[in-house]
Amino acid sequence: MLEQIKANAQAWLEPGFDKKTRDRVQYLLENDEKELTESFYKYLEFGTGGLRGIMGVGTNRMNIYTLGMATQGLANYLKKEFDALDQISVVIAHDCRNNSQLYAETTARIFSSNGIKAYLFDALRPTPELSFAIRHLKAQSGVVITASHNPKEYNGYKAYWDDGGQIISPHDTNIIEEVKKINSVDIIDFKGNDDLIEIIGSEIDEIYINKLKTLSVNPDIIERNSNLKIVYTPIHGTGVKLVPMSLRAFGFKNIYNIPEQDVTDGNFPTVVSPNPEESAALKMALEKAEEIDADLVMATDPDADRVGIAVKNREGKINLLNGNQTASLLIYYLLNAWADNNKIKGNEYICKTIVTTDLLNKMAEKFGVEHFDVLTGFKYIADIIKRYEGKKQFIAGGEESYGYLAGEFVRDKDAVISCALFAEVTAWAKDQNKSLFDILIDIYLEYGFYLESLRSVVRKGIAGAEEIQKLMADFRDNPPLSVGGSKVLTIHDYQLSITYNKETGEETKIDLPQSNVLQFITEDGTKISIRPSGTEPKIKFYFSVNEKLPSREDYEGVKKRLEDKIKLIIEELKLD
Repeated sequence: MLEQIKANAQAWLEPGFDKKTRDRVQYLLENDEKELTESFYKYLEFGTGGLRGIMGVGTNRMNIYTLGMATQGLANYLKKEFDALDQISVVIAHDCRNNSQLYAETTARIFSSNGIKAYLFDALRPTPELSFAIRHLKAQSGVVITASHNPKEYNGYKAYWDDGGQIISPHDTNIIEEVKKINSVDIIDFKGNDDLIEIIGSEIDEIYINKLKTLSVNPDIIERNSNLKIVYTPIHGTGVKLVPMSLRAFGFKNIYNIPEQDVTDGNFPTVVSPNPEESAALKMALEKAEEIDADLVMATDPDADRVGIAVKNREGKINLLNGNQTASLLIYYLLNAWADNNKIKGNEYICKTIVTTDLLNKMAEKFGVEHFDVLTGFKYIADIIKRYEGKKQFIAGGEESYGYLAGEFVRDKDAVISCALFAEVTAWAKDQNKSLFDILIDIYLEYGFYLESLRSVVRKGIAGAEEIQKLMADFRDNPPLSVGGSKVLTIHDYQLSITYNKETGEETKIDLPQSNVLQFITEDGTKISIRPSGTEPKIKFYFSVNEKLPSREDYEGVKKRLEDKIKLIIEELKLD
């Protein structure tokens, strides 16, 4: 294998690569076998979501050459798929990461060299605005340069189709085949055509924000509670401009920022990780919230498609919510608001991923609203919206990994609209002399106390990838008989597209695309989901347990029992 790795590296010493790249490859060949191996042992795959990887030289790294191959392959596919059009166009955006602007400009040059018009944002922009702009500009595709919430060493390349959603079947596999044909950098046309590159910016921002404003359900409630104290941080990312803009457009006046984190910086200097799922990323915002006695704290990830929320708990202390709790609050509010405003006519629906809390489905059923479960990835929610456009009315969707969407004009998770709507939910609660935490307990009293948790097992490098594969194989071949003291009744194997009923032996087909996911459902309603991450070197274990909440006074006791149950399951599965 080492000889093949060296051969891959030697090819990067050819004149088609710039001098800085060649010098770095030569250094690795002579001095750093370990880094050479990680950089060249495989090709960074253009997967169903695009590219994501550590930046650097090599076939297994994000750089202008691996990005160039992806863009050339996508350009070739677009020209085949839309050959009847006089002018094919794409929209390109980027986040705050190191090299993101370079990668976006390189992408625009390659598309334009291939005769494709490139609408290029003038500066960093949220991913959901890219989704919006594709539909608004009637483009055939789009690309955003981002690695979402990954550490600073990473960057990525996400591709979108003409509906504004991330690319799915059959286009995903067809594009992958086109990218595989680009086996030399000499095939990539880097030179660019300025006549086919159009810079876009504030004019799209204004249209986007005006559309978001139409999603407000109760502007009168906002007006009565416009002085809510809201702390917001973009964690150095793309939400810095548009999230405050959307909050003010909705009518909120008291928005407190964190000046140190308003600085757009791909090194994310104030946090270890720019991930709003991690409490450490919200530390400065939480300190500000305590100082001013804030009603709501919000933090968006670098490309502003996900948002972390913190609210006051029953003791008045700021409390972080997980993604399932936040999704539950949003869906609960929108269902109630639509019902109160006589907007539910019988053809409405919500959508969530299979690893997101089933509490959302219980709420939808109560309101007579249809619900859909899809595979992990917001592109599958976007596909449902596309499938039922003009036939059914989408209210909202969500996933446990802090991504939410309302309305149909964006086709990806959108932290910009989510922030504005969560502020509206907070205003609604305050109008009832309640906090968001009070509303959450209301939900549990009515539908049951659902507690979810996520455990990620990280395994890096070649050996790590093999270990993750072995873990999945072991769980598939030897599923647990019971979990947390409750018998496993049902197994969903999404890779085999089969549901097994362990009591009857019956097998039924799962009507979803194949995906390497396993789910175990027990007699008492506990659900464990296992899936390897598609973007990071980890395998994820999702736990969902539930119990009736008899009264508000029982909250802490029930919470403790559910937490202990999850700990027991983790011990049983030997994940510690």
